[in-house]
Amino acid sequence: MSEIVRFLKERRSVIVKNLLPADVPQSDIDDMIACGLRVPDHGVLGPWHIKIIDQRGGAHLGKTILRPEFARIHADASDTMLAFEENRLCRTSLVLAVISKAAPHAKIPQWEMHLSAGAVCQNIITAALSLGYGAQWVTEWYSYNEAMLVALGGDPETDQIAGFIYVGSPAEPPKPRRRPEYDDVVSHYKP
Repeated sequence: MSEIVRFLKERRSVIVKNLLPADVPQSDIDDMIACGLRVPDHGVLGPWHIKIIDQRGGAHLGKTILRPEFARIHADASDTMLAFEENRLCRTSLVLAVISKAAPHAKIPQWEMHLSAGAVCQNIITAALSLGYGAQWVTEWYSYNEAMLVALGGDPETDQIAGFIYVGSPAEPPKPRRRPEYDDVVSHYKP
């Protein structure tokens, strides 16, 4: 079995609450992003954008977007909840936001462009894990928040946040998780 196949069969995300800040050199960030750019992309449209969020950027987004937007949506939010939301993007030293920029095209369906953005997320997280970092691809309420999308340079008319990839050091090895049974999700087509 090849090393790549072995790695993919054992690949496991590290949940954000089990990630610690890590020194991620620019060369590793560049490698992760280079892997993200190597995805299927019908028509070579590059229908996505990657935004690098460091601790300083995460703190700013927390103060200007996460906290006020969470308070707006949840009028009964406690100070503890608001503080958690404000610090959400600061739990690791690196977060990569992937924005799907699917736009109408004469030949290429927008669905394919969204799938390509998802593939960017998958390649980035796989690259981060293969470099020895802990990482998790997250889509939570702020992935669907228009103010966050705009703050990251997205256009609410056409763009969507495909996810945030948190990259850090694992505080502990990831625990195994249940996976679908092969026979439950795979079958042969029979004419």
